[in-house]
Amino acid sequence: MEWFALRDILYLIIGLLIGAVAGFFLARKFMKKYMKENPPINEQMIKAMMSQMGRTPSQKQVNQMMKQMNKFM
Repeated sequence: MEWFALRDILYLIIGLLIGAVAGFFLARKFMKKYMKENPPINEQMIKAMMSQMGRTPSQKQVNQMMKQMNKFM
């Protein structure tokens, strides 16, 4: 009788671990897709930010910043 209770608890723990790992990877995949489709920053934001700092950004500088942003995603 006691063996069945331990086995049931073991199945529960294994099921929870598998669910947590699967959930992590599914959420990660979803977030990567979402960030690719809806980037948190775009070229206009970079230009505005650099203008506020007193710099007039060239298109080359904006492209470099965008490349750096995309590298981290």
